[in-house]
Amino acid sequence: MSVLFYRLGRFAYGKPWYVIAGWLAVVAAVVALLATSPVKLSNEVRIDGTPSQKVIDDLATSLPEASGGQGMLVFKAPDGARIDDVGVRTALLAAVDAVYSHDHVIDVRKVLAREAAKGENSPLLRAQAAVAQAAGQSSSGRTPVPFQADGRPVAGVTVSADGSTALMQFQFDEQTYELPSGTIDSTVEAAEAESAPGGLEVLPSASMMEIPEVVGVGEIVGVVVAAVVLLITLGSVVAAGLPLVIALVGVTVGVGGAFTLSTVFEIHSLTAVLALMLGLAVGIDYALFIVNRQRRLILDDGLDAHEAAGRAIGTAGSAVFFAGSTVVIALTGLLVVGITLLSTMAVVAAATIAISVLLALTLLPALLGLVKERICSSRTRNTARQRKATAAPARATRWGARLVRHKYPALAAALLLPAILAVPAADMKLGLPSGASYNSGTAQRHSYELVSDAYGPGYNGPLLVAVSLTTSEQPLTPATLAAVTSDLTDIKGATAVSLAGMNSTGTTAILSLIPSSGPNDDATKDLVTAVRNKSPQISATHGAAIGITGFTALAIDISDRLADVLPLYVATVLALSLIVLLLVFRSFMVPVMATLGFLLSIAATFGLTTAVFQWGWLQGLIGLDATAPVVSLLPIIITGILYGLAMDYQMFLVTSMREAHVHGATPRGATITGFARASSVVVAAATIMVSVFAGFIFNAQPMIKQAGFALAAGILIDAFVIRMTLIPATMALAQEKAWWIPAWLDRLLPDLDVEGDKLAQKIPLPHPATPRSHGMAHTAESID
Repeated sequence: MSVLFYRLGRFAYGKPWYVIAGWLAVVAAVVALLATSPVKLSNEVRIDGTPSQKVIDDLATSLPEASGGQGMLVFKAPDGARIDDVGVRTALLAAVDAVYSHDHVIDVRKVLAREAAKGENSPLLRAQAAVAQAAGQSSSGRTPVPFQADGRPVAGVTVSADGSTALMQFQFDEQTYELPSGTIDSTVEAAEAESAPGGLEVLPSASMMEIPEVVGVGEIVGVVVAAVVLLITLGSVVAAGLPLVIALVGVTVGVGGAFTLSTVFEIHSLTAVLALMLGLAVGIDYALFIVNRQRRLILDDGLDAHEAAGRAIGTAGSAVFFAGSTVVIALTGLLVVGITLLSTMAVVAAATIAISVLLALTLLPALLGLVKERICSSRTRNTARQRKATAAPARATRWGARLVRHKYPALAAALLLPAILAVPAADMKLGLPSGASYNSGTAQRHSYELVSDAYGPGYNGPLLVAVSLTTSEQPLTPATLAAVTSDLTDIKGATAVSLAGMNSTGTTAILSLIPSSGPNDDATKDLVTAVRNKSPQISATHGAAIGITGFTALAIDISDRLADVLPLYVATVLALSLIVLLLVFRSFMVPVMATLGFLLSIAATFGLTTAVFQWGWLQGLIGLDATAPVVSLLPIIITGILYGLAMDYQMFLVTSMREAHVHGATPRGATITGFARASSVVVAAATIMVSVFAGFIFNAQPMIKQAGFALAAGILIDAFVIRMTLIPATMALAQEKAWWIPAWLDRLLPDLDVEGDKLAQKIPLPHPATPRSHGMAHTAESID
């Protein structure tokens, strides 16, 4: 493997324009496709096989009018005024008319007008009256009343009991993620324009969200921090710029390629953001590792830039290849879960990682071929010569020696800290973001609080109950709907029930069930469970089948489904990755240590995420002030990504130790030498990843915000506590046993030669200098 990559690196370095031209053609093709194909992203969270999703799919056939996205606008009267004041009332009527007249908004007033013309022959109006009578009056004291115009209720608009707030609920003709770009914003703007004369404040709900920005100020700041870290680590603008170029080309091809397919396959907005996060982070890290190895071969072993580039691709490139393989395995392991949304995320992110690896092995040496000897500045070369002259051990060597000498305290600290941080994970609750998940000052949070205060928290997450006859396709009778409504209102936690819609044949009706609790409260989950448990009784008694759905019920089902499949996913990824690590390190203990260390870091990550987002601890430090459950998708996604990235650092660090061991160092000396070689680049790589991921904490979307925090915290813990402390201490404790493998298995396993031993034998160094690994090993062992 190392010989093959060595030759690839030398070819790319020697013929740079062939390689660069090839990648430029790929980039041009992606850009051209993006220019001709509109990008179509989705915010839909769909999990096939869940009860809620089945109800939605059935309604798409029996009641297509209900399959569009839900909209909700809150109108707040000026202080001291009421909605029924003349000027305010006139402005609200104009705003309602503007919304119903807007493109892609279903004007239910026309439907009701047609039904009213039928008089007593209207099934819809008779059903509506029966449900209203059966539902009775809520005892909450905050019962909303219909908004009146010319003595008649205005469809979809209610006024709070205190008269200060109006709530308009309406429907789009398509799901919000399928609407043309700008539709939601223009709908809100139309309502605001008509509301202004009456002084009304217009606030959209969290469901009225356009696709979030993929790149914002926070993300740009993260890349700037990464550039500074690269400059400090590599010591020159030229060297620091190469990893950034590789990362930017990687996300252009990877994320851009995914965008070009968005008209064929549904691409969730979170998929694009995750691919961008990973593409930037690993693209920079992989290139940094190779450039750092080339510079070390130039400065310490005296090689020319061409030979050093070839050997850097042969050795560090091999480690990058297998590090990238572990990330790809961890991500594609999501396919076994069988959830389309996660599968798409996995494929796009894994493809972006694979492209980053390919760029590091081909485009990077080609760019090095253009830079040539300028990869090391004169100042850097002088500093290296001075360090050689003094023969003083480097700071990383001294720190590695201290870890080896004090292995027991280091081991105890590295085990205790993640264990303490993991404690809050025992209380982790899963859910999907609601308006309460947004920061104060945002329209979504203000809308949520206004609705909660004026109507009750349940109005922020109404449940939809689909009703149809079980025995025939005959229309539902008002008596049947009234009986079902009565049963639903008797369930603990139900505040109000109303008719939300009915198909033209009267065979399917939708009831809006308002919980007494908020969308992410345990009481709401209990209500959904109670309705489903009562469904067989309702069916047997009234001959009516019911199914419950809506965003809140869907969020509950998604959380339960993902929690169920997480153990299967983790087991699959660990098994596959253990095989890869066994092949690379030819050791039993190293893969097991790597995996157990990861389990510690992921537990600590979930604990920190729970404490910050769910409990609200230390939120001020990162500009948050909203508590929310952990996003349902987060545990399984973060587990896959963090496992792959954790193995990156394991690969970089332990392959350096194995390289020193293979080249003759004692186990103790190999641990210190390998740590000294790789620690600086691991620190730089981890700092870059944390910076890039942390930039996404400031994204307005709660889902992206949590993902950025969890990835940043996970990398921080895994890199500095597990890989940089626990692993060296454990290696020092295990000594030679760390590299033990049965002789029969050693003969069966293919020799991947990640450490470059075959390369050194087949293509010796072009000068007779003693290999640096021997010299460093002896120096390391002499440090106390």
